[in-house]
Amino acid sequence: MTTDATTPLLPRIPTIGSPAPDFSANTTQGPIKLSDYKGKWVVLFSHPADFTPVCTTEMVGFARRQAEFDKRGAQLIGVSIDSIFSHLEWVNSMETTFDTKVSFPIVADLDMKVASLFGMVHPGASDTSAVRAVFFIDPKQTIRALVYYPLANGRSIEELMRVLDALQASDKNGIATPEGWKPGDKVIVPPPKTYDDMQKRKADKTLEVTHWWFSKKSL
Repeated sequence: MTTDATTPLLPRIPTIGSPAPDFSANTTQGPIKLSDYKGKWVVLFSHPADFTPVCTTEMVGFARRQAEFDKRGAQLIGVSIDSIFSHLEWVNSMETTFDTKVSFPIVADLDMKVASLFGMVHPGASDTSAVRAVFFIDPKQTIRALVYYPLANGRSIEELMRVLDALQASDKNGIATPEGWKPGDKVIVPPPKTYDDMQKRKADKTLEVTHWWFSKKSL
């Protein structure tokens, strides 16, 4: 593909299975490095701008459920292309207006360093605001899942937590999860890879075997 002066440069988006780009940044909780959180899960999410209605609903939603992310060993980190002073006043406003304290760090990304590293700025949406991106980063600092939403539509905190639960269940138990899976639902057992294992699977009474290649079990 060729480009010219009128063609917007496409963002470079880190891919699933790739190392999460490390960064240092100033935040509402002081300076941080992404690598400071190695050994725990990180949910890194961007928002287009402070003091906007959709972003405020999302930030309040994350803050109100922070204890549930903490219970799962996951660190929330927000980021937008705003100053630390704007972030601090926005956090103060949410505490006084919505009775919600935002205790996780929000990165001040005025130079767009973090947004660029994670492909959060999409010229087709805006040249100056980050779209609603979410990166799930595992304890080894590998990107395990990513979700992008447009500027106008808010994310579901419930769905993001469901994705985190599914990733953690897969890692812990060596299984896959079906559509709409939630903790407590049956999980998918990886299909056998040899003829002998296929025969054993068909006779396995400990599993819910729909077909030799499609089996479920309870955790």
